[in-house]
Parts: sequence; structure tokens; C-alpha cells
Amino acid sequence: MDGLREDIDFQTLKTNGIKVNYLYVCERKLWLFDRGIQMESSSDRVLMGKLLGEYSYPRETTKEILIDNLISIDIVGNDEIREVKYSNRLAGADRIQLLYYLYYLKQLGIEKRGVINYPKMRRREEVVLTPEAEQEVEAALIRIDEILKLDKPPELQRKPYCTKCAYFEFCWG
Repeated sequence: MDGLREDIDFQTLKTNGIKVNYLYVCERKLWLFDRGIQMESSSDRVLMGKLLGEYSYPRETTKEILIDNLISIDIVGNDEIREVKYSNRLAGADRIQLLYYLYYLKQLGIEKRGVINYPKMRRREEVVLTPEAEQEVEAALIRIDEILKLDKPPELQRKPYCTKCAYFEFCWG
């Protein structure tokens, strides 16, 4: 099957890219972020990531493209879109976020390939929107919708990267 599953209403389920990323990082963080509890502004790691994205690839002219006030693509080229990430520690979350961007663009009739750049590591990873990847994105959108409909945040789950999270003090303090 090409494109959207018939039981998926993309217009209802579409969301911003950070929420798709947070689904793979921490469902509790996703829920809190959606409720306006946004701790990222006080995080040094988030600031370092923003600076890295801003100052990496200075010759690129099409950077930080916001589409529909929902997705912000770091770099747009003729045939590819690229995300710039600080490290690959959360590679699964990075991958699903870029897959979502590719999926979103496909819904708009735009097909591109995706690349995640890890400039500190001098590494890049290609991401392809296959039919299986589309199903993964659709499942993620459904799960995000389920989480955001919860009356209270998902239970705390200790993860290896909790201590580096902007929400650490909020959740564990």
C-alpha cells in the first residue's frame, strides 16, 4: 500500500517533530511538553545542540525551514532534507523524527531523501521512507495521540539518559 493507511487521518494526527522525537525518548517528557511544561530553555545540552545546528554547515543557504508551524527542518537541499544532531545517543528518536518529516512532506506531494548529520562525530546517516517506515510513523502518530489524551502523565521510568535530561529535576528532584 502506498501512502496513508485508510484508517489514519493525518490531518487529525499530525503534530510537531519534537513530539515525535520525544515519543522515542520518554513518553512522560512528551506528555509534559505537550502540557506546556517545557524545561528545554534552561538546559545547557539543548543550547549546545542549537548552537551546533546554527553554526554547522555555514555554506548551506536553506536552513531552519518551518512548515505549517509544525515541523522545522534543519537543512533543505534539492533532493534531501537534513537534521543536525549533537550526538547519536538517541539515534532511534533522531531517525523517527526525520522519517516523520519525510512522511509529512510526502503528504504534501514532496518526496526527498533524509540525512541525519552528527557533525561532532563527523558522521552521517541516510534515512529512507520505505513502506515499513511509513507504518512505523503512523504507529508513532497513533501512540502520541493516545499519550496526549491521558489525564495524567505516564509513570516515571528510569532511563540511562535521565540525568542529562532537561526534565530530570522535574521528574526526579
